[in-house]
Amino acid sequence: MKRVLLILPQATYRAPDFLAAARSLGVEVVLASETEQAMAASMGDRAVVVPLDDPDRSVAEILSLHKRSPIDAVVAVDDGGALVASMAAKAMGLPHNPADAIATTRDKLAMRRAFAAAGVSQPRFAPDDPIGFPMVVKPVGLSASRGVIRVDDPDLLAATIQRVARISGGAVITEEYVDGIEVALEGLLDDGRLRVLAVFDKPDPLVGPYFEETIYVTPSRLSLATLEAIGAIAADAAAAIGLREGPVHAEFRIGPDGRIATLELAARSIGGLCARTLRFGAGIALEELILRHSLGLSLDHLVRERSAAGVMMLPIPKPGTLEAVNGVDAARAVAGIVGLELTLRIGRPVVPLPEGDRYLGFLFARAESPAEVEAVLRDAAGHLDIVIR
Repeated sequence: MKRVLLILPQATYRAPDFLAAARSLGVEVVLASETEQAMAASMGDRAVVVPLDDPDRSVAEILSLHKRSPIDAVVAVDDGGALVASMAAKAMGLPHNPADAIATTRDKLAMRRAFAAAGVSQPRFAPDDPIGFPMVVKPVGLSASRGVIRVDDPDLLAATIQRVARISGGAVITEEYVDGIEVALEGLLDDGRLRVLAVFDKPDPLVGPYFEETIYVTPSRLSLATLEAIGAIAADAAAAIGLREGPVHAEFRIGPDGRIATLELAARSIGGLCARTLRFGAGIALEELILRHSLGLSLDHLVRERSAAGVMMLPIPKPGTLEAVNGVDAARAVAGIVGLELTLRIGRPVVPLPEGDRYLGFLFARAESPAEVEAVLRDAAGHLDIVIR
């Protein structure tokens, strides 16, 4: 039986879906996590503790296990484990991304400079390019729109930079605000060749001052020519960074003049539970596709299903303590809704973006067309009453 080591950061949403994909494939899973598994004593060489903030030590632990019980693939389910997965796979002689490429995806300034050197279309950014207002201030090292703030007034720039630095605890970058629509691309690299799996429209305007994402819908309603251009730019962006293997998630802005600007590219699949919108072939999940690739199994004929699908990431409307989410049954009863997952517990403190890093949950829909999916998600969300004290 094939053995796959899954690297699971503590904050990940993704563990259950990757475990289900492994069961579907009939492969044995080794869990690599930052804390000891509750059943570790009975799991033997199917569990290992890896301190992800110490990559060298993590790799040593994985190699020690590999010598006792060989591992066929190493997969990071989120950003937090990507560097360790890269280093471990290299040490084991498995296909991998270069460690410096992974590091570049985790550093927005390094990524911008790599894109600039390769001529990849992107926003202008400081300190390398002069930019004017409006501009966007971002943390160099965070993701999922956390700490991202638009600034229109020069008098507010210094205070905004300080705020973003407090949120991130690190460096910040300023870059051009690109007006227009935003889309996301999901892809899979195989020996440097990018296979585009899906492009998501984001129908809600993302104009700031904060950039909390809500609805993702696929297939995209953009023209075929625009979609092909987005795929080509994504492939160039991955090559500019040096990525060669595994999933990538990229974000783009398309201006009124048709200019496509690369916002970012990550060496991971889509975040949260959003991957549940994607099915390939005869109902194969994105996580199974990723595991198949890591094990060298065939991906031929695995194209996305024909029907439209979408997800709404339920935002946190204000800070406080989550007291109740009412209307759940009514939301689930809306025709076209196929799932509603609340991911924050009642009684827990909640913090909205840009300081926060969580959503209240995820609402899923399927229908014949993208427009129908969007309408279904909005209808169902209208039934929810989120009570925060």
